[in-house]
Amino acid sequence: MSSLRLHRTLAVSSLVYAAAMWGLVWYPYRLLGEAGVNGVASSFFSFALPLVLLGWLHGRALAAARPRWGWLAALALAAGWTNLAYVLAVLEGEVVRVLLLFYLAPLWTVLFAWLLLREKLNRAGWAVMALAAGGAVVMLWQPGDWPLPANRAEWLALSAGVLFAASNVISRHLEGVAEGAKVVSVWTGVTVLTLVGLALYPAGLDFMPRAEPATWALLVGVALLIGSMTYAVQYGLARVPANQAIVIFLSELVVAAVSAYFLSDERMDAQEWLGAAMIITASLFSGHMEDDQEKRHA
Repeated sequence: MSSLRLHRTLAVSSLVYAAAMWGLVWYPYRLLGEAGVNGVASSFFSFALPLVLLGWLHGRALAAARPRWGWLAALALAAGWTNLAYVLAVLEGEVVRVLLLFYLAPLWTVLFAWLLLREKLNRAGWAVMALAAGGAVVMLWQPGDWPLPANRAEWLALSAGVLFAASNVISRHLEGVAEGAKVVSVWTGVTVLTLVGLALYPAGLDFMPRAEPATWALLVGVALLIGSMTYAVQYGLARVPANQAIVIFLSELVVAAVSAYFLSDERMDAQEWLGAAMIITASLFSGHMEDDQEKRHA
């Protein structure tokens, strides 16, 4: 196997690993919620711990990326809200519906890739946008109501998907910046946002004096998992096109649907399945768009 193919295989494998773990991590977050740790507090510990333990390893990478600190700050904010909103959404809402709204990301990826990467919005791009938006309308449609998210969890999921697409495209825009600098930016973004949340609502830390050792062990375990997932995502995104990465991330939906069925007895009706099929098809189509663009430039 050539070196290029090996790196490509590792990049794709890293994204598959991260997607599978994101499809499962909702469950330990719910266990933490049941133990009295709210979403803001659990997110703080999940991302602050890797930042403190591992962030110093990437000091040189951050210094080398100084001319692009503005874009790293944008990545921190986008990825920070993506991760925080995702955790809050899966704690409050139905896992699969939350993820389907999150995976409207192809709709936003097309737009951000056009704005930031100057990728032309061709007929395939318009088709992806229409199919993804149509899937959302079908999934959310209720007679007499606008097809909009029904609760706070679904709005959080939608906003997380928008900024997930933005963070993917920004990460690609930061080509040449070491993955370590990007990883620290993501951890810092979540840590800063959750610190703001805890400053506004300090009751989120009330669990600490009475927390069981098992709760602290679970917090540390989730933090270590989050750390490995962040590395995997940034390694993969640096080597896989943004639209193709969205397709790979779709494996998260499968893992989440299966785990939600067995762990929380969640089921979707026929209308939701139809909307899901349209959203997934849009994601698959977005991957072929990227391939077509590469062939034209080859």
